[in-house]
Parts: sequence; C-alpha cells; structure tokens
Amino acid sequence: MKISRLLLVVALYVLSAQAAEPIYQVFVGTYTGKQSKGIYTFRFKSLDGGTTAPVLAAPTENPSFLAVDADGKYLYAVNETSNRGKGEGGITVFAIEGATLKQIQELPSMGADPAYLTLDGTGHNLLVANYTGGNVAVFPIGKDGKLKGHSAFDQHKGSSVNKERQAGPHAHSIQMSNDNRFVLSADLGLDEVLAYGFDAKKGTLKAANPAFVKVADGAGPRHVAFAPNSRFVYVTNEMTSTVTVMAYDAQTAAMSEVQTVSTLPADSKVVDNSTAEITVDAKGRYLYVSNRGEDTIAQFSIDQATGKLTFVARTPTGGKTPRFFTLDPTGKWMFVANQETNDIFLFKVDEESGKMVATDFKVEIGSPVCLVFVRTR
Repeated sequence: MKISRLLLVVALYVLSAQAAEPIYQVFVGTYTGKQSKGIYTFRFKSLDGGTTAPVLAAPTENPSFLAVDADGKYLYAVNETSNRGKGEGGITVFAIEGATLKQIQELPSMGADPAYLTLDGTGHNLLVANYTGGNVAVFPIGKDGKLKGHSAFDQHKGSSVNKERQAGPHAHSIQMSNDNRFVLSADLGLDEVLAYGFDAKKGTLKAANPAFVKVADGAGPRHVAFAPNSRFVYVTNEMTSTVTVMAYDAQTAAMSEVQTVSTLPADSKVVDNSTAEITVDAKGRYLYVSNRGEDTIAQFSIDQATGKLTFVARTPTGGKTPRFFTLDPTGKWMFVANQETNDIFLFKVDEESGKMVATDFKVEIGSPVCLVFVRTR
C-alpha cells in the first residue's frame, strides 16, 4: 500500500513537472542561397534542452533578423537586400500559425540592407536599422499586425577612418532603452552610438542632447546591450574586437566611456576576428559577446557598482562564424548560430557562474543568423 502511494506521488510529481515545462517554437532567420530558403523553425523543450528537426516555416529572401510580438501572433523579418523598391531592402510581416508562417505584408524598409529590427515596449511600433542605407526608421503597427507608413526616419551622415568600411554611415542596430523613452543606434560607419528620444504614441524620434557618443576611431560599433539597472550600456565594436562600457543617464540618454576591453586574449594569434552579438543576462551579472574568427563566446562578469567588466571565460562555439547567439527565455540555455558551418549549438548555462557547458544538442540550418522564441506551452 505504501509503495503504491509512493508511486502515485512520484507519478503526479512527474506529470506536474512536465505540465510546467515551457515549450517553445523557435524561428530562425537566415541568409538564403543554396543552403537556405527562408525562415526555419523547430520545437524546444526548456526542461531538458530537447529539440525537433527544423522545417521551413516560410520562404523569403535573406530574413537575417527577426522580431516577435509579445502575444506570439506576428513575426517581423528584415529582407537584407537592396532590391525592394528604389535601392531599398524590405520588411516582411507574418502571422504565426503554429510551425507555419503566413505572409500578410511586405514593404520597403526605407534603406538598403536592413540588418536589425525591434519592437518598442508597447508593441505598437517597429524600428529598423538599414545598414547600407545608413539610416533608421519607425513603422507604427496596426491591430492586424500590419505596418503602417513610416512615422519617423533619420538619415545618418558622416564617415570615419577606415576608407573601405567607413566611407559613409552604416546603421547596424537599433535598440530600445529599458523604459522605452530612448532609442540607441550603433553606426559602424561613423564610430558613433546615436541617441534619440522616443514617443511611443506618435512613433517619433528626436535627437537626444547630446545626440551621440563616439567610440575609438575605426572601432566599428555594431550592437548595444543595456544593463537591467539602466545605469550602463555595453557596445560591441566589430572591427577592433572590443567591448566599450558606457555610463548611461536614464533621464537624458547621455553616455560616457567607462572602460574598453578586448574580447580576445592578449596573446591571441587570430589574424582575422570580428565581434558580432552581445547580450547581458537578466540579472545583470554577466555579459557575453561572440568572436567570429576565434569562434568563441567571451564571457565577462559585471561590477554592479561601476559597470566594469572582468574576463571569465571563452567558450568554443562548436562551429565557425558565430554571427548570433541568445539566451532562451528561461535564461538556462544559450543558442549559438554559426553562420559558416550551418549549425546551431545548444549550451547549458550554469546558474551561479554563468559559464556555458556544451551539450549534444545541435540543429543544422543553412547560414543561421537570428533566433526568436514563441512559447506554445
């Protein structure tokens, strides 16, 4: 009798754990060509890291960066090209129907080669950075998920010291502040992070005062990440393989350099390396940045008082050219997308140390660039 009761308790515990296990539909943006036809998807179980085989969710050209609305109803993808309209790239909107994406809209992005997009905190606006176009734009979102005509546009101007890569502006990213009051855009061509005041109701941008902060000449700022406490901003500099720590004034968006650290060891023999993605964990304890060339994820601890970084570890990504990585919504898993070797490796993240531990989970998708999650249970 006691054994039967024990078995019942165990069974109920297992069923309860399984019921509570978050399951996600993961959508993957890619560069299209021989290896890829568009956006792919697979299922992910956060309890044990299990994944299903990927399938094509929707064909579309170069959907290199993705964003999903908070309700998991709509997915927004850039089309990183210059042939949509008059030398422009595109934005494609999809309705999410399980593992299938139904295209409901396609429109020009206001500039060539859009490389980044994001939703503001209200979910009422989509913001895009056009890399070759060197500009940023805002598109209000209707109740049906479709984009309206742009409500804001800013053309960056200038150049920097590298004549091959910095002859003009290259807006590489656009990022909302934690309070949704400001927008930052890292411009690789200008060696600047531009700051804008943002009106979510009107979908407008207004240059902050000061309007930008400079990084080192030739650094090539690519992406930015906010500390959860909004006191610091972290900038990954693609061309010099560095991260710059900026003190951030949440009232004005003014920034000032605190520290710049290399993502490579001092004795590194890697000849050609560039950084790509950067992220801070939800508790603001650790920062991660990807090295393309050394093919590692560099991890740093964050001093909560000063924002300064201290090196912790470099973890091989299992493939080549880690263009993108992301923590899953639970913060327990790290997905690393290796563009050149057409694979995504899954790492377990230690809760205390933040260190990445390799697993046997691997998903093969051609030229993966970006991952987003939609919870299905």
